[in-house]
Amino acid sequence: MSNKYQIPAKTRIGHVHLKVSDLERSLEFYCGLLGFEIVTRYGTEAAFISAGGYHHHIGLNTWFSKGSPPSNSRSTGLFHTAILYPERKDLATILKRLLEAEYRLTGASDHGVSEAIYLDDPDKNGVELYWDKPKDQWPHKPDGTLEMYTYRLDLDDLLKELV
Repeated sequence: MSNKYQIPAKTRIGHVHLKVSDLERSLEFYCGLLGFEIVTRYGTEAAFISAGGYHHHIGLNTWFSKGSPPSNSRSTGLFHTAILYPERKDLATILKRLLEAEYRLTGASDHGVSEAIYLDDPDKNGVELYWDKPKDQWPHKPDGTLEMYTYRLDLDDLLKELV
């Protein structure tokens, strides 16, 4: 593959659109638990939700999936949707909310460049909640490339952000 074209540096992923089996159950998770706001609904079949008034960060629909079981975790498809929080304290706040709701976490990792909490939505779609460490703290290998890793995230230390 030729390396002639390079995507613009300020390009970003704008939103994700998920097929869900039960729209109301998904809205309870994404809006009721995680705190997103409904921007618009399309009857009982779809909704667009966002943080901070953006037109939408997540689309949820049941157009082809109403009442369907979760997809097999051993098949191809989306591994997880990653939701970036602005500050470490924001990640601590949602962690506390999840713990108080007794919502099951599937993991918590320090990746060197970021800290992340992992869970599944009601349809078993993977969700990563994370914040990026300041760029000047990102670890590098001797050749200058990033040194990303997966270490256990100290949740007690994260929660100290709230005191």
